[in-house]
Amino acid sequence: MRHLYECPLRWADLDQLGHINNVVYVDYLQEARVDMLLTHAPDRRSDDLADGAVVVRHDVEYAAPLTLRPAPVKIETWVTEIRAASFTMAYEIFDETPEGRVVYLQATTVLTPYVFKTERPRRITPDERDSLLRFLNPVERVRPEKPAPARPAPHRHYPVQVRFSDVDVYGHVNNVKYFEYFQEARISYLSRLAESAGGLDDASVVIAHTEVDYKIPILFRPEPYDAWTWVSRVGNSSFVLESEIRDGDTVLSRCRVAVVTFDPETQRSRAPSAAYREMLLGELEG
Repeated sequence: MRHLYECPLRWADLDQLGHINNVVYVDYLQEARVDMLLTHAPDRRSDDLADGAVVVRHDVEYAAPLTLRPAPVKIETWVTEIRAASFTMAYEIFDETPEGRVVYLQATTVLTPYVFKTERPRRITPDERDSLLRFLNPVERVRPEKPAPARPAPHRHYPVQVRFSDVDVYGHVNNVKYFEYFQEARISYLSRLAESAGGLDDASVVIAHTEVDYKIPILFRPEPYDAWTWVSRVGNSSFVLESEIRDGDTVLSRCRVAVVTFDPETQRSRAPSAAYREMLLGELEG
């Protein structure tokens, strides 16, 4: 069984291209996830999973751009795996049209029940397992790719300043905000690279895939955290950026993003200029 949630869109959700920003989609997923766990828990068995579970990992595949309109967008949610102390949810954001389903995004989220008083994960209870089983559609687990070694350098650094509004009721930075932090670090890094290469600005890019792993909760504090971003792979019309958010030597979160260079007029991928590609290759080797 799948749960259907209709998510309203907001003007503030748009990016500079007039599309729903890639970060905002993760907020939509959160809305759909909470709606599923609360709506189908008349006996309150899923309340703790809706309010007392933390995200361990997001894996997000962007399929097509979504633009603003009055009608809400549809989101289906279901469960693909239930383990002793974690479960995995899947999502599809889409519209139904006369020509068939148009999919904008597919994603999975690994969550673990969490006791916030002790700041420790816990096992799934039998009642919670029964509640999740109604939505179970098992798929084979895909092991995430091993992260590339971090390569800190001054131009790869971005100070992550946590805002008070970033923090949830439990004192942790909300999982959606991590995507925003990594986006800021990524934009800062690419801007510095282009500037150091003589002001290269001919490459329009879109995000095709994002993976975020949550290791240790980020908390509100006056001092910024350190984000580092580097190039880990370069293709003909795409490249991969990896990032870490750290507190000193402690890794709090990791991110891997597949970036595609594209033609704004045709809305199709295209190879970047030779100079831009050389810039990326220089970072890969340096």
